[in-house]
Amino acid sequence: MPFRIKFAAFFIKSSFIRQLKVVKTYTEAELISGIRKDNHDSFQKIFERYSQPLYRFSLSYLKSKEAAEDVVQEVFTKVWANRKELKTNTSFQSYIFTIAFNSVRKYFNKLSKVNGIKHEILLEFSTDVTNFDNRNNFQLLLDKLDELIEEMPDKRKQVFIKKKIEEKSLKEIAEELSITPKTVEYHITEAMKFLKKEFEELSVKGLIFFYLFIDK
Repeated sequence: MPFRIKFAAFFIKSSFIRQLKVVKTYTEAELISGIRKDNHDSFQKIFERYSQPLYRFSLSYLKSKEAAEDVVQEVFTKVWANRKELKTNTSFQSYIFTIAFNSVRKYFNKLSKVNGIKHEILLEFSTDVTNFDNRNNFQLLLDKLDELIEEMPDKRKQVFIKKKIEEKSLKEIAEELSITPKTVEYHITEAMKFLKKEFEELSVKGLIFFYLFIDK
């Protein structure tokens, strides 16, 4: 079951259970000690105590429910992976919110890097810099690109994103997707043909978005 579905279902169930019975209150130190001993019940109680505050914190920055849920998942995945190193004499809340903040920052850094690279290349190929360097125009082009990527066949979309956005090598992509480097090249070629055709039909000035993804 996807994390987002489990995430929502968990709180509905938890709310119902709290109405039926009184649950013993454990101190944070007791729960951390239990997690260190691989106690799943302690981990669930810690999740119940902190997942909603973490979610609200992440959502306030990211403005995306899915991204905020991903941050919560990442936090508790790290908590469980590093459970043996958890300390009972320091602030657990500070620890997990630091993880969450770093995840949020990583999200923005990645987004900023991708959009920054795109913006620089768009400006370089634009014949009308004054008009093009407009936030609304730029966002419209970004949105159109995302829309076209989503229209690609699933495997081609995966290959394209890994090569052109994540900047992975043909070998890395082939290994990750269990296909040959030749197949990777084929998907990239077909994806480029598709984008070129679509942007030609849209008469995007100078085919800026096509050149955006030319191999380096």
